[in-house]
Amino acid sequence: MPFPHAFAGGIVLSMLAVGGLAARQETPQARFSSQVQLVEVYATVIDSKGEPVTGLSRDDFEVYEDGTRQEISAFAAGEFPLTAVLGVDRSWSMAGDRLRLAKQASQSFIRALRPDDRTMVMAINNEAEIVAPLTMDRAGQIRAIERLDPWSTTALHDSLITALDRLEGETGRQAIVVFSDGADRYSHASPADVIERARRSNSLIYPIGLGRERPAVLAELAVVTGGRSFLLRDVKELDKTLTEIARELRQQYLIGYTPSPVAGGASGWRSIRVTTRTPGLRVRARDGYMSNEGDLH
Repeated sequence: MPFPHAFAGGIVLSMLAVGGLAARQETPQARFSSQVQLVEVYATVIDSKGEPVTGLSRDDFEVYEDGTRQEISAFAAGEFPLTAVLGVDRSWSMAGDRLRLAKQASQSFIRALRPDDRTMVMAINNEAEIVAPLTMDRAGQIRAIERLDPWSTTALHDSLITALDRLEGETGRQAIVVFSDGADRYSHASPADVIERARRSNSLIYPIGLGRERPAVLAELAVVTGGRSFLLRDVKELDKTLTEIARELRQQYLIGYTPSPVAGGASGWRSIRVTTRTPGLRVRARDGYMSNEGDLH
């Protein structure tokens, strides 16, 4: 994804009516729409030490769609409202200290969010169970996490699709943070189904694998959505990792552009590369979006 300097951090694509971002740079809300022409990209920039970089301006970025450089017509930096799903693996293999530590880490993540961020808590077992609805009720979410007990097996693929479906139609920045200690054992959906659904979403996905191996689908989900994947050998590392994700989600840039006629052709997949002119910086970026033929005319 890097071009000529890589970014690291999440990039989420969305489309909005032309001028919409410019009119509300302080608290931008991004969304896909079939009647719009502005593509919005969320980006998090990091330095060589992996620390988020703030203070960049519009002139520090370049955006390419299908290899063609685009003019950045809107730009904002800062903390944007977030709509998030936290997926907690509560399968039998998480019983004991694993689940206890995982619940503590999940509660820390909830507390680290902004007061106006909306969050949903989803328990992952043989199905996706919404244990706390999409609200700003931190106390209720923390109580719901505390009540989680180990149950059944892991339907990770189905749970990810459920999370994506629940966020469909939501405006603004979206993220799914999910962790699991094993391979999927119960889903109807295949890894390819999950990737395809993620490509058609607005959401950054931050998958965390616990154990010795990380399912390949988790790493791919992070790449295609602009999130970040992790492999943790010890569940004790989960608290630090979730706190790091929460911090990353608070330090992002929003870049908007109207695709040029060369890029805005027929419907289908559009690749995106966002680059920085500053050497030594990296970006973690979504690799493109699906467009309808009518979207860009």
